[in-house]
Amino acid sequence: MRIVDHESHLCLLKSKLFEGLDEIALKQVFDVAHTRHFGAKKNVLVKGERPDFLFLLKKGRTRCYILTESGHEVLLLWAVPGDVLGLVTLLASPPAHLVNATTVTPCDFLLWDHGEMRRLAKAHPQIAENAFRIALHHLEEYMKRHTSIITQSAEARLAQRLMQLATIAGEVRPSGIAIDITNEQLSSLSDIGFFTTSRILSKWEHDGKLAKERGRVTLLAPESLMAA
Repeated sequence: MRIVDHESHLCLLKSKLFEGLDEIALKQVFDVAHTRHFGAKKNVLVKGERPDFLFLLKKGRTRCYILTESGHEVLLLWAVPGDVLGLVTLLASPPAHLVNATTVTPCDFLLWDHGEMRRLAKAHPQIAENAFRIALHHLEEYMKRHTSIITQSAEARLAQRLMQLATIAGEVRPSGIAIDITNEQLSSLSDIGFFTTSRILSKWEHDGKLAKERGRVTLLAPESLMAA
């Protein structure tokens, strides 16, 4: 379905993928964009499948992950509005998807098919440059994540991840900053075992730093986590 709403237009304007494009170029991007809605727990990308579309998340939360041989899910990205999925669609002969992406909540996406993205990238090289910058940003984040496993304690990594999630995906409420995420997902993003994560969260809950409920962590005193 073609996009027509103002909210979609604003999402496009704020996207890092299309940063630096002039009004004429943005209109060309806008004119060939489509929208698609996914319910919660639906696959957006499947590892090994052909990358036919590039997705820009407009609303909702999506997790990107890989599965180990034992079936363990390793989270790579907690995607929030503004994030792009399927950057390989910009390549002339894109490889199969390297990761899975599944919606956590109901999600709305803007999307472009492979042919459209190739034409747009050729007409506006800034798009390809922006895509490269996004890829480098992800690489930098994975490097930091790997380094933190060696140099930081489990508590420090968990606190850092909670603060990051609070910034990009938290919802400010009277009681604190609510983050919709399970213990399993949080442990994977923090590269910490599930039982260790649960133990640390329980300790922080006892200390009054946060509150836990099924599928949600609410930071009651975010500043106190910085000392973890």
